[in-house]
Amino acid sequence: MKRFYPTALFVISLVFGLAPVAAQDRPNVVLVMADDMGWGETSYNGHPVLRTPHLDEMAAHGLRFNRFYAGGPVCSPTRATVLTGRAHDRTAVYAHGHALRLQEKTLAQALQSAGYRTGHFGKWHLDGLQGPGLPIRADDPYHPGHFGFDEWLSVSNFFDLDPLLSRRGKIEEHQGDSSDIVVDQAVKFLAEHRQDGAPLFAVIWFGSPHLPFRPLDADKAAFASLDESSANHYGEMVGVDRSVGTLRRKLRELDLADNTLLIFCSDNGGLPKIKPETVGGLRGNKGTIFEGGLRVPAIFEWPGAIKPRITNYPASTLDIFPTIASIVGLPKSAMITPIDGVSLRPLFGQDVKSRTSPIPFRYRGEWALVDNQYKMISADLTPAKTELYDLSTDPTESRNIATEKPAVTQRLLQHLITWNTSVEASVAGLDYPERQVIPADPDPIRWSLDPTYQSFLDQWGDRPEFRDLPRPKTRP
Repeated sequence: MKRFYPTALFVISLVFGLAPVAAQDRPNVVLVMADDMGWGETSYNGHPVLRTPHLDEMAAHGLRFNRFYAGGPVCSPTRATVLTGRAHDRTAVYAHGHALRLQEKTLAQALQSAGYRTGHFGKWHLDGLQGPGLPIRADDPYHPGHFGFDEWLSVSNFFDLDPLLSRRGKIEEHQGDSSDIVVDQAVKFLAEHRQDGAPLFAVIWFGSPHLPFRPLDADKAAFASLDESSANHYGEMVGVDRSVGTLRRKLRELDLADNTLLIFCSDNGGLPKIKPETVGGLRGNKGTIFEGGLRVPAIFEWPGAIKPRITNYPASTLDIFPTIASIVGLPKSAMITPIDGVSLRPLFGQDVKSRTSPIPFRYRGEWALVDNQYKMISADLTPAKTELYDLSTDPTESRNIATEKPAVTQRLLQHLITWNTSVEASVAGLDYPERQVIPADPDPIRWSLDPTYQSFLDQWGDRPEFRDLPRPKTRP
């Protein structure tokens, strides 16, 4: 693949959101996502004990977002927003372990149709299975291949040291830190196909620093003064950071870095009970719609095309698909509407003062809306149970100003009500050509209780990640 040097006209088009990149210069795209990494878990955000030199280096050479939001406060919902650009409830991924509807159109499918070679490496968690990650079966109707990935080495949920992974349905046993492994496999994919003449799309979704916290001994050595869970959690973060460094180095060695858009973020806010805390002083943790549950580290890097700096522009995983669509020039038909994200492409060359479309959230009977400096949280979409915060002066959401700002409160509440009506239409399947949901949404299932997985448990059930799982009462 030829090396790409952005022209002045190309950079200007990026700044002002003009024409898409010429087909022969379409960038490679690599999306990297940590699992349960909080906003505070980087050196550049001032963590007191964790050092992240490779993420710091990426931030110094890329666009670092101070206000970047996961699409939901837990993992599966956010992954759905990355692949669709739509709020996760629209896609039926209401919470962790829900399956992504087969009627949705994904970023991988769109890029595949545009001539990209596509690969998924690591955690999937969009196939309706709950419980610790297991290798995804070839006959799983919701495996990554059904959503646009030519190649996949994937596991259903979180995975740790010495993992079992599935290469398009074939189980492989790997040795080492899980983050290192999936980066190494993604790099092999990039190296193998770099001369094919087609641009490359790789999704690397880590299983760290999620429970059960099983890092390499050397990675947790620096945290010996912490309690065991905290030391192991931060040990896994050392592996995440190192693997990001490996990926960036390999992109340079393969002569791909200059024409690769590399995006790093986390799937939700940080965990509670880890010390020092994970969310950088924000309110709430994973599972909540406060800032600590939604705001995550994020860096976009593309040498020559993105001006390195820090931005306070509010952005989201919802924006990833629209941004890439704008760059590549994907047709509108590549996405199902309504789309809830916006293109971040204008930010690549200069700062943008305000966001034109608020960032919406809906999770298990709670709603939130981020509209530049303001954030609204509502328990039932009525004024009585609605809170308003000015994040420009109160990032910790400590002072509810809903009664002090009635006009703002009413405007944002009405926006949420209108948006929620739209989401309900999506839930009913009205966004699809069939005007209904086909097939019906499957109920999430804890895979170890499904008799069809009994043979897997018979073979692998003594492994530490599976040893204590509940088992089905009857054999198939």
